[in-house]
Amino acid sequence: MTDMPAPQFVMSTNGRRIATYSWGDDDATTVLLVHGFASSARDNWVNTGWVRDLTRAGYRVLAIDQRGHGASDKPYLDRAYVMDLFVEDVVTVLDDHLLESVHYVGYSLGARVGWQVAVAHPERVDRAVLGGIPDGRPLARLQIDQARAYLEHGTPVEDQVTRNYVTLTERVPGNDLAALIALAEGMRLGDADPDVSNPPPQRVLFATGSEDAILERSRLLAAATPGSTFLELPGRHHFNAPVSREFRHGAVAFLGED
Repeated sequence: MTDMPAPQFVMSTNGRRIATYSWGDDDATTVLLVHGFASSARDNWVNTGWVRDLTRAGYRVLAIDQRGHGASDKPYLDRAYVMDLFVEDVVTVLDDHLLESVHYVGYSLGARVGWQVAVAHPERVDRAVLGGIPDGRPLARLQIDQARAYLEHGTPVEDQVTRNYVTLTERVPGNDLAALIALAEGMRLGDADPDVSNPPPQRVLFATGSEDAILERSRLLAAATPGSTFLELPGRHHFNAPVSREFRHGAVAFLGED
Protein backbone atom coordinates (compact mmCIF):
# COMPACT_ATOMS: atom_id res chain seq x y z
CA MET A 1 0.00 0.00 0.00
CA THR A 2 1.30 3.46 -0.92
CA ASP A 3 2.06 5.63 2.11
CA MET A 4 -0.29 8.55 2.64
CA PRO A 5 1.71 11.70 3.44
CA ALA A 6 0.45 14.44 5.71
CA PRO A 7 -1.56 17.00 3.74
CA GLN A 8 -0.10 20.30 2.62
CA PHE A 9 -2.81 22.93 2.66
CA VAL A 10 -3.39 25.54 -0.03
CA MET A 11 -5.68 28.49 0.65
CA SER A 12 -8.29 28.97 -2.05
CA THR A 13 -9.19 32.36 -3.48
CA ASN A 14 -12.28 32.50 -1.24
CA GLY A 15 -10.55 31.38 1.95
CA ARG A 16 -11.09 27.61 1.96
CA ARG A 17 -8.30 25.19 2.86
CA ILE A 18 -7.60 22.64 0.13
CA ALA A 19 -5.56 19.58 1.14
CA THR A 20 -2.87 18.40 -1.29
CA TYR A 21 -0.61 15.34 -1.27
CA SER A 22 2.56 14.68 -3.24
CA TRP A 23 4.60 11.62 -4.19
CA GLY A 24 7.66 11.08 -6.39
CA ASP A 25 10.49 13.19 -7.77
CA ASP A 26 9.69 16.91 -7.84
CA ASP A 27 11.57 17.24 -11.16
CA ALA A 28 9.46 14.61 -12.95
CA THR A 29 6.39 15.32 -15.08
CA THR A 30 3.48 15.90 -12.72
CA VAL A 31 0.15 14.10 -12.87
CA LEU A 32 -2.64 15.88 -10.97
CA LEU A 33 -5.29 13.51 -9.57
CA VAL A 34 -8.77 14.89 -8.81
CA HIS A 35 -11.30 12.53 -7.21
CA GLY A 36 -15.06 12.16 -7.53
CA PHE A 37 -18.03 13.05 -5.34
CA ALA A 38 -18.00 11.59 -1.80
CA SER A 39 -14.49 10.23 -2.32
CA SER A 40 -11.02 11.57 -1.47
CA ALA A 41 -7.42 11.43 -2.66
CA ARG A 42 -6.84 8.39 -0.46
CA ASP A 43 -10.04 6.56 -1.43
CA ASN A 44 -10.00 7.28 -5.17
CA TRP A 45 -6.29 7.17 -5.96
CA VAL A 46 -4.14 5.69 -3.18
CA ASN A 47 -6.19 2.68 -2.09
CA THR A 48 -6.91 1.75 -5.72
CA GLY A 49 -3.28 1.61 -6.88
CA TRP A 50 -3.22 4.71 -9.08
CA VAL A 51 -0.48 6.53 -7.15
CA ARG A 52 1.60 3.35 -7.04
CA ASP A 53 1.34 2.76 -10.78
CA LEU A 54 2.00 6.38 -11.73
CA THR A 55 5.06 6.76 -9.52
CA ARG A 56 6.42 3.45 -10.83
CA ALA A 57 6.01 4.88 -14.33
CA GLY A 58 8.27 7.78 -13.31
CA TYR A 59 5.74 10.52 -12.67
CA ARG A 60 5.47 12.92 -9.82
CA VAL A 61 1.92 12.66 -8.48
CA LEU A 62 -0.01 15.52 -6.90
CA ALA A 63 -3.48 14.76 -5.55
CA ILE A 64 -6.06 16.99 -3.92
CA ASP A 65 -9.04 16.57 -1.66
CA GLN A 66 -11.67 18.67 -3.39
CA ARG A 67 -13.55 21.17 -1.24
CA GLY A 68 -16.14 19.37 0.85
CA HIS A 69 -14.03 16.20 0.98
CA GLY A 70 -11.19 14.54 2.87
CA ALA A 71 -9.04 16.92 4.90
CA SER A 72 -10.20 20.00 2.96
CA ASP A 73 -12.70 22.50 4.35
CA LYS A 74 -16.35 21.39 4.24
CA PRO A 75 -18.63 24.44 4.12
CA TYR A 76 -22.40 23.98 4.37
CA LEU A 77 -23.36 26.72 1.89
CA ASP A 78 -24.45 25.70 -1.60
CA ARG A 79 -22.77 28.73 -3.17
CA ALA A 80 -19.41 27.44 -1.89
CA TYR A 81 -19.66 24.62 -4.45
CA VAL A 82 -20.28 26.23 -7.81
CA MET A 83 -18.20 24.90 -10.69
CA ASP A 84 -16.08 28.04 -11.04
CA LEU A 85 -14.79 27.61 -7.48
CA PHE A 86 -13.74 23.99 -8.11
CA VAL A 87 -11.85 25.18 -11.19
CA GLU A 88 -10.23 28.02 -9.25
CA ASP A 89 -9.12 25.55 -6.58
CA VAL A 90 -7.23 23.51 -9.18
CA VAL A 91 -5.52 26.57 -10.64
CA THR A 92 -4.61 27.85 -7.16
CA VAL A 93 -3.09 24.47 -6.25
CA LEU A 94 -0.99 24.52 -9.43
CA ASP A 95 0.16 28.07 -8.69
CA ASP A 96 1.02 27.22 -5.09
CA HIS A 97 3.08 24.21 -6.19
CA LEU A 98 4.77 26.32 -8.92
CA LEU A 99 3.47 24.11 -11.72
CA GLU A 100 2.92 25.72 -15.09
CA SER A 101 1.16 22.67 -16.53
CA VAL A 102 0.32 19.07 -15.62
CA HIS A 103 -1.22 15.89 -16.91
CA TYR A 104 -4.74 15.88 -15.44
CA VAL A 105 -6.55 12.73 -14.29
CA GLY A 106 -10.05 13.08 -12.88
CA TYR A 107 -12.95 10.79 -12.11
CA SER A 108 -16.67 11.64 -12.08
CA LEU A 109 -16.95 15.10 -10.46
CA GLY A 110 -13.17 15.38 -10.81
CA ALA A 111 -13.50 14.62 -14.53
CA ARG A 112 -16.20 17.27 -14.94
CA VAL A 113 -13.97 19.80 -13.21
CA GLY A 114 -11.11 18.66 -15.46
CA TRP A 115 -13.13 19.33 -18.61
CA GLN A 116 -13.71 22.86 -17.40
CA VAL A 117 -10.09 23.44 -16.36
CA ALA A 118 -8.85 22.18 -19.73
CA VAL A 119 -11.22 24.53 -21.58
CA ALA A 120 -10.84 27.63 -19.39
CA HIS A 121 -7.11 27.26 -18.72
CA PRO A 122 -5.71 25.23 -21.62
CA GLU A 123 -2.14 26.26 -20.90
CA ARG A 124 -2.28 24.47 -17.53
CA VAL A 125 -3.24 21.01 -18.88
CA ASP A 126 -0.96 19.09 -21.25
CA ARG A 127 -3.34 16.15 -21.69
CA ALA A 128 -6.19 14.73 -19.66
CA VAL A 129 -7.82 11.48 -18.57
CA LEU A 130 -11.50 11.98 -17.79
CA GLY A 131 -13.14 8.93 -16.24
CA GLY A 132 -16.89 8.54 -15.73
CA ILE A 133 -17.45 12.13 -16.81
CA PRO A 134 -21.01 13.27 -16.12
CA ASP A 135 -22.92 14.12 -19.27
CA GLY A 136 -24.63 17.13 -17.72
CA ARG A 137 -24.76 18.83 -14.38
CA PRO A 138 -22.91 16.67 -11.85
CA LEU A 139 -25.17 15.00 -9.28
CA ALA A 140 -28.32 16.10 -11.13
CA ARG A 141 -29.77 12.62 -10.56
CA LEU A 142 -29.35 12.83 -6.79
CA GLN A 143 -32.68 13.53 -5.06
CA ILE A 144 -31.67 16.20 -2.57
CA ASP A 145 -34.95 16.14 -0.64
CA GLN A 146 -34.57 12.42 0.05
CA ALA A 147 -30.92 12.79 1.07
CA ARG A 148 -31.79 15.64 3.42
CA ALA A 149 -34.71 13.71 4.97
CA TYR A 150 -32.35 10.80 5.61
CA LEU A 151 -29.77 13.12 7.20
CA GLU A 152 -32.25 14.99 9.41
CA HIS A 153 -34.80 12.32 10.26
CA GLY A 154 -33.34 8.95 9.23
CA THR A 155 -36.02 8.56 6.57
CA PRO A 156 -35.11 5.65 4.27
CA VAL A 157 -33.96 6.74 0.81
CA GLU A 158 -36.21 5.31 -1.90
CA ASP A 159 -34.41 6.52 -5.03
CA GLN A 160 -31.71 3.99 -5.99
CA VAL A 161 -29.20 6.53 -7.34
CA THR A 162 -29.53 8.67 -4.23
CA ARG A 163 -29.21 5.60 -2.03
CA ASN A 164 -25.99 4.67 -3.85
CA TYR A 165 -24.53 8.12 -3.18
CA VAL A 166 -25.56 8.04 0.48
CA THR A 167 -23.99 4.60 0.86
CA LEU A 168 -20.80 5.87 -0.77
CA THR A 169 -20.77 8.88 1.53
CA GLU A 170 -21.05 6.72 4.62
CA ARG A 171 -18.39 4.30 3.39
CA VAL A 172 -15.56 6.83 3.17
CA PRO A 173 -14.19 7.91 6.59
CA GLY A 174 -14.44 11.62 7.31
CA ASN A 175 -17.27 12.36 4.89
CA ASP A 176 -19.87 14.88 6.02
CA LEU A 177 -23.26 14.23 4.44
CA ALA A 178 -24.51 17.76 5.19
CA ALA A 179 -21.57 19.28 3.31
CA LEU A 180 -22.02 16.88 0.39
CA ILE A 181 -25.73 17.72 0.15
CA ALA A 182 -24.73 21.39 -0.03
CA LEU A 183 -22.28 20.43 -2.79
CA ALA A 184 -25.03 18.69 -4.75
CA GLU A 185 -27.17 21.82 -4.41
CA GLY A 186 -24.28 24.06 -5.46
CA MET A 187 -23.76 22.06 -8.63
CA ARG A 188 -27.22 23.22 -9.72
CA LEU A 189 -26.28 26.89 -9.54
CA GLY A 190 -24.97 28.62 -12.64
CA ASP A 191 -23.93 26.99 -15.90
CA ALA A 192 -22.28 23.65 -15.17
CA ASP A 193 -23.13 21.76 -18.38
CA PRO A 194 -20.19 20.73 -20.58
CA ASP A 195 -20.32 22.74 -23.80
CA VAL A 196 -19.84 20.25 -26.63
CA SER A 197 -19.36 23.15 -29.03
CA ASN A 198 -16.25 24.17 -27.06
CA PRO A 199 -14.47 20.94 -26.04
CA PRO A 200 -10.99 20.67 -24.50
CA PRO A 201 -8.27 21.34 -27.10
CA GLN A 202 -5.85 18.84 -25.54
CA ARG A 203 -5.59 15.12 -26.21
CA VAL A 204 -8.09 13.43 -23.90
CA LEU A 205 -8.69 9.83 -22.88
CA PHE A 206 -12.32 9.28 -21.86
CA ALA A 207 -13.05 6.12 -19.84
CA THR A 208 -16.42 4.88 -18.58
CA GLY A 209 -17.68 1.54 -17.28
CA SER A 210 -19.75 -0.68 -19.55
CA GLU A 211 -22.42 -0.90 -16.84
CA ASP A 212 -22.49 2.84 -16.12
CA ALA A 213 -25.80 4.55 -16.94
CA ILE A 214 -23.89 7.47 -18.47
CA LEU A 215 -21.84 5.31 -20.88
CA GLU A 216 -23.42 6.44 -24.14
CA ARG A 217 -23.56 10.07 -23.10
CA SER A 218 -19.89 9.93 -22.12
CA ARG A 219 -19.22 8.57 -25.61
CA LEU A 220 -20.98 11.60 -27.07
CA LEU A 221 -18.70 13.95 -25.11
CA ALA A 222 -15.70 12.03 -26.41
CA ALA A 223 -17.03 12.20 -29.96
CA ALA A 224 -17.30 15.98 -29.63
CA THR A 225 -13.65 16.27 -28.57
CA PRO A 226 -11.22 16.19 -31.51
CA GLY A 227 -8.32 13.79 -31.12
CA SER A 228 -9.86 12.03 -28.14
CA THR A 229 -9.83 8.31 -27.33
CA PHE A 230 -12.61 6.38 -25.61
CA LEU A 231 -11.97 3.39 -23.33
CA GLU A 232 -14.91 1.25 -22.23
CA LEU A 233 -14.23 -0.54 -18.94
CA PRO A 234 -15.75 -4.03 -19.11
CA GLY A 235 -18.11 -4.98 -16.30
CA ARG A 236 -17.63 -1.74 -14.37
CA HIS A 237 -20.31 0.63 -13.12
CA HIS A 238 -19.89 4.20 -11.94
CA PHE A 239 -18.88 3.37 -8.38
CA ASN A 240 -16.26 0.68 -9.01
CA ALA A 241 -14.59 1.90 -12.21
CA PRO A 242 -11.67 3.58 -10.37
CA VAL A 243 -10.40 0.16 -9.20
CA SER A 244 -10.32 -1.18 -12.78
CA ARG A 245 -6.89 -2.45 -13.82
CA GLU A 246 -7.81 -1.68 -17.46
CA PHE A 247 -8.51 1.92 -16.47
CA ARG A 248 -5.19 2.36 -14.65
CA HIS A 249 -3.09 0.68 -17.29
CA GLY A 250 -4.89 2.47 -20.13
CA ALA A 251 -4.37 5.83 -18.44
CA VAL A 252 -0.66 5.25 -17.76
CA ALA A 253 -0.13 4.16 -21.36
CA PHE A 254 -2.02 7.19 -22.70
CA LEU A 255 -0.07 9.63 -20.53
CA GLY A 256 3.21 8.13 -21.78
CA GLU A 257 2.38 8.36 -25.49
CA ASP A 258 4.47 10.68 -27.68
